[in-house]
Amino acid sequence: MNIFSQYRNLRKENYILFFGRIVTSMGAMIWPMLTLILSRKMGMSAGLIGILMALGTAGMFPANILGGKIADKYEKKMNIVYCDLVSVTAYIVCALIPLSMISVVLMFLAAFCQTMEQPSYSALIADLTETKDRERAYSLSYLGGNLGFVLSPTIAGILLENHLPLCFLISGISIGCSTALIFFLIGKIVPVREESEEASYQIERGNESIFIIMKENPAVMLFILTMGLYFGVYVHTNYLMPLEMSQIHGANGSVIYGSVFSMNCIGVVFFTPLVTRLAKKLKEPAKTFTGIVLMLTGLGIFLECRGFIPAYYISMLIFTLGEVFSVLADNPFLTRRVPAGHRGRVYGINAVVQTVFSGVSQLAIGQVFERCGSFAAWTGVYLIGALSLAAAAVLIRMDRRVYPKLYLN
Repeated sequence: MNIFSQYRNLRKENYILFFGRIVTSMGAMIWPMLTLILSRKMGMSAGLIGILMALGTAGMFPANILGGKIADKYEKKMNIVYCDLVSVTAYIVCALIPLSMISVVLMFLAAFCQTMEQPSYSALIADLTETKDRERAYSLSYLGGNLGFVLSPTIAGILLENHLPLCFLISGISIGCSTALIFFLIGKIVPVREESEEASYQIERGNESIFIIMKENPAVMLFILTMGLYFGVYVHTNYLMPLEMSQIHGANGSVIYGSVFSMNCIGVVFFTPLVTRLAKKLKEPAKTFTGIVLMLTGLGIFLECRGFIPAYYISMLIFTLGEVFSVLADNPFLTRRVPAGHRGRVYGINAVVQTVFSGVSQLAIGQVFERCGSFAAWTGVYLIGALSLAAAAVLIRMDRRVYPKLYLN
């Protein structure tokens, strides 16, 4: 209970966002199963799926950039509400029409809007919390998302074969409930003002260009690159891993993958408060490095034990521990090192880079998988992981030099 008591004394809006995350994630059944929907339900090849998802990912670039701009310019709560309304409509229409390329377009439209709202969501949490409480606030939001996500992939795996429209309907209703919570229970937010030395890097810089801000913060640029490479590996838990399971286990692959993905969510629920408490004195670059090491270790176990189903769950737990370390470093790193009025745009740039690396990785590794086989594809994934690990190692030293006030305590 002491582990969960660390989430006390945050602003009430943090808890509303927490419950909103839970409700939304309870219906998050489409994106984790997208590869299997395209392959098993629509008969697409691995290469074609890679191309389609890369094209869809490219469409997220303007979503991230636009989302960052509106997060800094307009009311963040309403940005989230408007984006969610479009997503709800898209999923409900998907539930009512036969599965086709129109469905694929609507799925990517929903993903576009969910992506566009993320900078507003992240910046809103930063506005609500002081620097010293920010990791707890982001940890709580992340925990909420995964509490709701525990069962949804397993349910989606069961419904995929014969009741796919129900997946779309549940997703739309869940997002709609979350939108209602945010709209009715969160009022107008006045950002927290701080005067501590630790918060000195967050002082407003007016309308100064985001490019000037980025140029003045090389450690932020290196962190964004590191996380981009990280996501170039991470994305294959939703792409290469389900393809492998489908090849090995046939029609049972979707159910097995759904349950393994649920193990990821169970692990997040268990590990998030634990890592938040035990690693609270560990700075974000060190957390990022630790996360990458654990992620690569988990994937290595999966590859060594393909076909042995119990090992999938062990590998996913280790992978998940790495994910928790990395995610708990992501938003807190950015919020503590950039001016408050530029957070949305920095989040947008961070998301664009992650999207680029994810899309290029899917496209390239998908072609390698189709032409050269599994071993060559996973070798490419590990090369990306090695680059990410090297960048994280450099970041540990650079960050201490560039932001010394964050290391006073």
